[in-house]
Amino acid sequence: MRLSYVWDYDMDATQFADILAGREIHGRLNRDWAAVRLLEYAPYPEIVSVLGYRALVEGWPRWRQRIRSQSRKRGFDFLVSWLPEQHPELL
Repeated sequence: MRLSYVWDYDMDATQFADILAGREIHGRLNRDWAAVRLLEYAPYPEIVSVLGYRALVEGWPRWRQRIRSQSRKRGFDFLVSWLPEQHPELL
């Protein structure tokens, strides 16, 4: 199955999942690249399902500067500050 957010790469969902999990690296395509790609283009429910809240909160400081969409940046800024305070059980 091909994912809509990796339209420009010859990659299926399993390969993307392996890169996101850190099990594979293809040149510059590493876990950070996959996380940023997911955060920029995937719908929110898919981001949470695939990445999870804990990984999002932990990785956000490293990924934030690479997100181009200002609205996504603001949304994730809010989420990663709100979750630990309001719903630490999700982490």
